[in-house]
Amino acid sequence: MDPEFANTEEWYASIPEEARPIKDQPFYHLLAENDQSYYIAYVSEQNLIADISGQPVDHPDVPDLFGPFEDGTYSIHFQFN
Repeated sequence: MDPEFANTEEWYASIPEEARPIKDQPFYHLLAENDQSYYIAYVSEQNLIADISGQPVDHPDVPDLFGPFEDGTYSIHFQFN
């Protein structure tokens, strides 16, 4: 999590102006996927949507970051800064 925007200006400029989030808000590095691949997304807090499905995440990096999926949650393998 970045307390405010901390990516490149090129990345920011690539977002259509009418959809650009403000920079003065938290941004998160998220495990994401689409129909073709898995990736790490950089998402502003205003664009987060809670996953209330209670289902495990199907991203190949999950085991590197988290413990087993138990009782609807993952335990963290290590302390984040």
